[in-house]
Amino acid sequence: MAGNSQRRGRRTSNKKGATVGSGGQRRKGLEGKGPTPKAENRKGHKAYRVSNAMARNAAKRKPVVRRGGKGQSEMVVGRNPVFEALRDGVPATTLYVQQFIDNDERVREALNLATGRGNINIMEAPRPELDRMTNGLNHQGLVLQVPPYEYAHPEDLAEAAYEEHEDPLIVALDGVTDPRNLGAVVRSVSAFGGHGVVVPERRAAGMTAGAWKTSAGTAARTPVARATNLTRCLEQYQKAGLTVVGLAADGDTEVHELDALAGPVVVVVGSEGKGLSRLVGETCDFLVRIPMPGGAESLNAGVAAGVVLYEAARRRMS
Repeated sequence: MAGNSQRRGRRTSNKKGATVGSGGQRRKGLEGKGPTPKAENRKGHKAYRVSNAMARNAAKRKPVVRRGGKGQSEMVVGRNPVFEALRDGVPATTLYVQQFIDNDERVREALNLATGRGNINIMEAPRPELDRMTNGLNHQGLVLQVPPYEYAHPEDLAEAAYEEHEDPLIVALDGVTDPRNLGAVVRSVSAFGGHGVVVPERRAAGMTAGAWKTSAGTAARTPVARATNLTRCLEQYQKAGLTVVGLAADGDTEVHELDALAGPVVVVVGSEGKGLSRLVGETCDFLVRIPMPGGAESLNAGVAAGVVLYEAARRRMS
């Protein structure tokens, strides 16, 4: 009996008691860790070290900055022209004021505008000095110095558009010599979501104070590029995948019929009298015309560019 009792006791003592659970604390350890990271994201892997080295080298390299050159500084002379240039946001470095000038309303307004900008030097100068600076022009005691314009490079316009994941929309001017027409084109490009304007380096309007004024301030955010040779510039755009569309009175297609305006495009506008030059016209992929039921022979560059840019913008939004 005693032996049986002991055996029963041993069997009883061998029974397992209640087991304490993990309370779900090990559940994450049982779960998968997801897909294996790429080699370049795994520390210790050769591809990881190579990727980091390439990133460091890229950070050390200076970005390539292309410039289209600078224009020439100019002087805006006269009380009304100086006031209007300051009012319209024309860039300026120095306002020269004649000593002992009659302090009329225009002078006070010009001084207030220049002071309000905060980055324009105001200098007093004797009349003979202002006469010398302006080559004897009737300056009326006020002279505003405008710094040279910093032109972009033509390639920069297309690249900036692609960086924004947009199809480039660029206007090139061929033989346009009136700065006010250039300013009007810059304004239209800005209004319809274009990416810039290209002008030839020679025998063409540049970004003068007059162009700045006509652009109504949009020249500050719409780049103008300068091309040494416009024909070669257009050929480079074609190699980059842009369609070159020229405006011509005898074009084969009306502007509203051209599907290419919905994609990457350069619109070439000629002068009001002569139109496109022969080489530029031969380089264009398409020659289009603007229908004019009213019978006008031609439109100036600013108006013509605005019509085509509107059609391009309409197609891109639809």
